[in-house]
Amino acid sequence: MLLLRSSTFLHLHTPTALTFITSHPHLQPHFPPPLSTTTATTTTLSPQRRRLKSSKPVPLLSRPFHALPLLRCSAHSSSPAATSQLKDSLMYSRAYWVSESIIAWNVDVGINGSLYLFASETASLSVMEDDHGIQGHDVKFKLEEDSHGLPQNVKEKFPHIKDYRAFKVPPGLDAKVLLKCQLAVAAFDDVGKCSSITGLQLPGILDELFSYCGPLGAVYSTEAIALFLWAPTAQKVRACIYKDSSGGSPLEIVQLEETQGVWSTKGPKSWDGCYYVYEVSVYHPSTLQIVKCHASDPYARGVSANGGRTLFVDLDSDILKPEGWEKLAYEKPDILSFSDTSIYELHVRDFSASDLTVNDKFRGGYLAFTLQDSAGVRHLKKLSDAGLTHVHLLPTFQFADVDDEKEKWKSVDTEILEKFSPDSAEQQALITTIQNSDGYNWGYNPVLWGVPKGSYASNPNGSCRIIEFRKMVKALNCIGLRVVLDVVYNHLHGSGPYDENSVLDKIVPGYYLRRNTDGFIENSTCVNNTASEHFMVERLIVDDLLHWVVNYKVDGFRFDLMGHIMKRTMMKAKHAISSLTKEKDGVDGSSVYIYGEGWDFGEVARNGRGVNASQVNLSGTGIGSFNDRIRDAVLGGSPFGHPLQQGFVTGLLLQPNDHDHGTAAGEMLAASKDHIQVGMAANLRDFVLTNCEGKEVKGSEVLTHGGAPVGFASNPTETVNYVSAHDNETLFDIISMKTPMEISVDERCWINHLATSIIALSQGIPFFHSGDEMLRSKSLDRDSYNSGDWFNRLDFTYNSNNWGVGLPPKQKNERSWPLIKPRLADPSFKPQRSHILDAVENFSNLLRIRYSSPLFCLRTANAIQERLRFHNTGPSSIPGVIVMSIEDGHEGQPGLSQLDPIYSYIVVVINARPTEVSFASPALRARNFELHPVQLMSTDEVVKASTYEESTGCFVVPSRRTSVFVQPRKF
Repeated sequence: MLLLRSSTFLHLHTPTALTFITSHPHLQPHFPPPLSTTTATTTTLSPQRRRLKSSKPVPLLSRPFHALPLLRCSAHSSSPAATSQLKDSLMYSRAYWVSESIIAWNVDVGINGSLYLFASETASLSVMEDDHGIQGHDVKFKLEEDSHGLPQNVKEKFPHIKDYRAFKVPPGLDAKVLLKCQLAVAAFDDVGKCSSITGLQLPGILDELFSYCGPLGAVYSTEAIALFLWAPTAQKVRACIYKDSSGGSPLEIVQLEETQGVWSTKGPKSWDGCYYVYEVSVYHPSTLQIVKCHASDPYARGVSANGGRTLFVDLDSDILKPEGWEKLAYEKPDILSFSDTSIYELHVRDFSASDLTVNDKFRGGYLAFTLQDSAGVRHLKKLSDAGLTHVHLLPTFQFADVDDEKEKWKSVDTEILEKFSPDSAEQQALITTIQNSDGYNWGYNPVLWGVPKGSYASNPNGSCRIIEFRKMVKALNCIGLRVVLDVVYNHLHGSGPYDENSVLDKIVPGYYLRRNTDGFIENSTCVNNTASEHFMVERLIVDDLLHWVVNYKVDGFRFDLMGHIMKRTMMKAKHAISSLTKEKDGVDGSSVYIYGEGWDFGEVARNGRGVNASQVNLSGTGIGSFNDRIRDAVLGGSPFGHPLQQGFVTGLLLQPNDHDHGTAAGEMLAASKDHIQVGMAANLRDFVLTNCEGKEVKGSEVLTHGGAPVGFASNPTETVNYVSAHDNETLFDIISMKTPMEISVDERCWINHLATSIIALSQGIPFFHSGDEMLRSKSLDRDSYNSGDWFNRLDFTYNSNNWGVGLPPKQKNERSWPLIKPRLADPSFKPQRSHILDAVENFSNLLRIRYSSPLFCLRTANAIQERLRFHNTGPSSIPGVIVMSIEDGHEGQPGLSQLDPIYSYIVVVINARPTEVSFASPALRARNFELHPVQLMSTDEVVKASTYEESTGCFVVPSRRTSVFVQPRKF
C-alpha cells in the first residue's frame, strides 16, 4: 500500500555523502559542502567485485555548478518548521521531468515570476516559513518557460499532462547526477515570494537517459556469474551473498559498479545455489528520505521461501529438466489455428486440495497434475478426449498472502464444519478467522513475476519449484492439454521501502508504479498500479513473458486487467513471442495464444495514459478479449447489478422471479438476444445481422445499456466468450440465485447446461470455469479469492457440487444473505450425484459437437459473415429462442469453399423457454437435417425428441435444450 508522506516521519540514519559520481567539471557550486561525511576504505577483490569495509566518500555533487543568484533560499537553517500553506508541498510530486531539457508543471509563474529546480544529495529539502521557498538544498537552477509548450512526443507519452506548461532546463546540466537526489521545483512571484512548491515525477527523463536493452538479473557464463541491476536513481548498490535460504550472516557483501544506470558485478561459479539480496541506497519519495532498501532481484528466477532472498540458479542446468523436456516442443498437442482453442480455467490448489485420490504430499501443488490415475487427472483426460485444448491456471508466480512454508498454515477441521446447517453462518466465521494464515488465495497479489509460487512446491527453497512446475507443464501436455498462465502485470502487491512484498518500488522508487497528478500511486486495479507506458516496465513485462515461454514452455497467457496495460506493450510482447522458433529457442512462439480482460476504466480509460489494451483498441491485433456482453445477456444484469436481475436463460419475461423488472422486460429480452447473437458470431464489429427491430445492423451498431458497442472484434480469435469465471458466483450459483425459487433442481441443471451450450457452440474462443461442467457451487460466494478450500472445493469424484456448505463469507456477501439463506436452507436446491454425472456428460458432448465440424471454429471474419445466419429475428420473432445456421460449400461447385468433409449444413436451436418450441423457416426447408449423432447417442432422452420436418422447415425443440441439427454429405 502507498506509504503517505508526512512531515512527522522520523529521519532515518543514512550517509550524508555518496560515493560513486566523481566528475562533473561543467558544473559550478552554489552550496556549501555536505553537512557530514562517513569515513571508509575500499578493498579491491577484482575489477568487478568489491567487498565493502569503510570508505572515504566522494560526494555526488562535488564539482562546480553554474553560479545562480540566491532567491530567499538558504542551504542550512535552524528555523522552526514552516507554518504556511506550502508546508506540506514536498509530500506531492505534481511536476514532471519529462525529458533532459523539459520539466512540465501545471503552474503559471506570470510575466515576471520565476521557477527554480532544487536538489539535495542528502534529502534535506524542507519548506521555509513565511513563503520564503525551500531550504536544505545543495544546488538550484533557474528554469525558463518554453512558450511553445510541451513537445508532441511528450504529449503522446504523457497525454494526461498534455496541457501542462513546459519549463526549459539549463543546457549542460548533468541530469544524471541530479536524478540521484531529492528534487523539488518552486515558483516565485515578481517580488520573490514563493507561491508553489512540489516534488518531481521522473519516468520521462529516466526513459530518455537510461532506457536499456542489455542483460539483467543473474547471468551465467562458463567461468562466472554476473549480476546486473537497473537502478539509475540509486546512490549505492550492494549484493549480500548468503549460503542458506534464511538466517545467518552474509558470506560476503559485494559492491556493484554503475555504468549508465546499470549496476553490475561478477562473481565465481561457487555462487550457484547460494542466495543474494540487494541493498539499495536511494531517495524514496514516500518517505522524503535517502533510505537503504533490501530487495530481491526483479529478474529473479528462483527465490527462498516467500521470496526473501534470490536464488542463484541456472535454468539451463540439466538437473532441472524433466526427462524429455528438450523434446517437448515437438510433442505438444496439435493446434492448427487459434480458432480451434477452448479454455478451461483452473486454480492449482482447487484441482487437488480435496482430492483423496492424490497423495497428501502432492495435494494442492504442481505434482498433483503428474499423477496419471487421480480423480482430477482422469477428469481432465475426459475433457481432453472430448476436445478441450487448453488449461488456464490461475496465478502461479510468486504471490503474497500465502506463506510458502506449509508448516505455518492454519486450518479448520472439516468434521466440525460439516456439522453445521447448510445456511449457517458458523462455517464462514471459522474460515475467515484463519483465512489470512491458511494455504489458500487466488494469487492476484504479485510479488515476483518470474518465479513459480513456492507454496505449490514440495519444498519452497532451492530449485524444487522450478522442476516441479516443468513436470506439471509436461504432464498436462502429455494428456493433450496446453497450458495457459494467468499473468498479473497491472499491479504489484507491495510498495514503499519497508514492505516485505515490495521489490520494484525499492529498486527505482516512483518509476515502476503509475502515479496520479499529485504524485501518489494509482490504485484503480486494487493497489499499486504498474506503468507499462514506461520503457523499463514494458521491457520487464516482455522479458518475463519470454522467460515463461522459453524456460517453462507454456502455451498461452491470460492478462489480468489487460486494459491497464498499454496496447504497445501487448503488441511488443505478441511479436516477441511469435518470433520464437523450435530450432532457435526450443519452442514454437507462433502457437502461444494471448488474451485478457480488456476492461477500460480508471486512469487509463479512454486512452488517458496512452492507447491502452482495451477491447475496442485491440481490434485487429489478434489478441483476445473477454466478452462480458454475452455473459451479461445470457445471465442477466451484471456482476455489479441487482443479484436477481434475470437474463436470457434465467427466466427474463418468460419465467419471472420476485424482482421487479419493470414494464420493459420484453424489450430487455429482445436486446439480450441481439447481444448473444453478436457474441455467437465471434462478437465481430462488422458482422451484419437483423436486430430485434428488424433492421440490418453491424455488431458495432448494437449497443449495450451504457451505449458501448457490443461487437468489438475484427477476427474471431479476438473474442473470448464466457458466462462464468473465477470472479463472481459460479454458473450454477448465479442460476440458483436468479431463477424463481419454485422451479426444480432439474430445471436449474438444464439451465446451467443451456448457458454452457451457448458458449461452446459460438464462434470465437470458448472459455469455461472449472466446475461449470459439474454444477460447481461455492455456496453462493460472489468473491471466493480468500475463502479457503472449504468454499472453493472441487469434487472430481462427482459426489458433491459443494452447494449448501454455509453462508458465504460475510465481508463480500452479507448484503445478499437475506436472499442466499432461504436458498441454502432449501434441500431441493442441492443437486444429486446423478445431476452431476449428467452435467459432465452433457459438457463433454458439447465439446464433441464443437470439434465434430470446422464450421464451429471458422478462422476469419469473412468466413463467419458468409456462412453464418440467424433466423427467428425481428419484431415478430419467438422470444427466448435463437436459431443459428452455418453453411458449408461443396467441392467442385462455385460459391463457398468446402471446409467440412462430413456435414454441409448445421443448424443450432437454443430454446430458453420453459416450454417446447416450434419454429419454421422457409430458408431451411427441403433439407435433410437430422439430430447430431452425439446427441442421438447421449443419455438425454428429452433432447432426442427434437425433430425437423423437411416439407415445412419446422424444428421442434424441447424446453431448455440446445439441439444441433446437421445435414450429412451423404444426402
